[in-house]
Amino acid sequence: MSVSLSPVAPDLFWFIPTHGDGSYLGSETQQRPPEFAYFREVAQAVDRLGFKGVLLPTGQSCEDSWITAAGLATATERLKFLVALRPGVTSPAFAARQAAALDRLSDGRLLLNVVVGGHPAELGADGIFLEHDERYAQADEFLTIWRDLVAGKTVDFEGKYYRVAHGRLDFPVVQKPHPPLWFGGSSEAGHEVAAEHVTTYLSWGEPPHILKDKLADVQARAAKRGRKLKFGLRIHFIVRETEAEAWAAADRLISRISDEQIENAQKRFKVEMDSVGQARMAALQPGDRNKLEIAPNLWAGIGLVRRGAGTALVGDPKSVAARIREYQEIGIETFIGSGYPHLEEAYRVAELLFPELGIDGRRRKVSDNIVNEFAVGSHSAERRLAAVS
Repeated sequence: MSVSLSPVAPDLFWFIPTHGDGSYLGSETQQRPPEFAYFREVAQAVDRLGFKGVLLPTGQSCEDSWITAAGLATATERLKFLVALRPGVTSPAFAARQAAALDRLSDGRLLLNVVVGGHPAELGADGIFLEHDERYAQADEFLTIWRDLVAGKTVDFEGKYYRVAHGRLDFPVVQKPHPPLWFGGSSEAGHEVAAEHVTTYLSWGEPPHILKDKLADVQARAAKRGRKLKFGLRIHFIVRETEAEAWAAADRLISRISDEQIENAQKRFKVEMDSVGQARMAALQPGDRNKLEIAPNLWAGIGLVRRGAGTALVGDPKSVAARIREYQEIGIETFIGSGYPHLEEAYRVAELLFPELGIDGRRRKVSDNIVNEFAVGSHSAERRLAAVS
């Protein structure tokens, strides 16, 4: 019988692959197109299995997270939905009405992930042409207005980026004073926004000894404001019954990526993006696809071609659980996981890892033919490589 290493079980979320899914990175082979019917299958599975919530990504290559979450909320019972709130793309008043409607529709299961963005070309396509730090200054004004509106206040505001006269929200939210705000930003400007506005600060999966300092800085800034933040980690999982099986699965996942794809992707990350978090991910790359274990059980293979969250915890259940406990020791409470393909990997994580973590999930056996249950669809490898976290 497995024994929990700690009396505190972490919260585990999963990921809805709204940009498509598959068994190999950077390949057309065994790809599943981004279809709502498949999103629903993933969401209903993780709802049954006992995951606490799901993250819906945002960006040009993804199906819209708000519309998708609204559809999935009606098909699930307990699952929370972490949906992108994007300052600059919409007005704070309109976003407040959207949030209130989705919070009511889901009966209080809405969480909001504030996404400022770090890809100038993609932001330009959405009509946003602000420099890096200005985007965070705009987000500060946006969230100031949004929080007051959703809290039921009448808002009069005049700033550099927004002006609101007698704004109000007529239809209330379920969660008071507003649905929780989550946010990830690794720059100093990002840390300031987190300290001022959000409930949970998110980071991608860096080694714990590196991540610890970043979390401490954000918490110190929040403390100066009389606030205390929670922390979450966005990371992939490759969990198998044995270490050998897990590392073989990791090797298989990147087996169809060419050296040219890796070179082009890494160049895009460095040249096209101004995200400090992406730069930190890229800095973890050792430059050798055969030496991608950058810390015990922490593997940087996904970041060879995928922007955003580029690391995975790889290993048997006990090893991966031990690494999760190390992250918990530096303050991480919620882990937002994913795996390729997302449906099958959700079952593996629930069946193999939940018992080690003391999570009382609704575990079900994976049938032998689950891998072959779904028809193989085609999906652009370029869009797969550009998918955001």
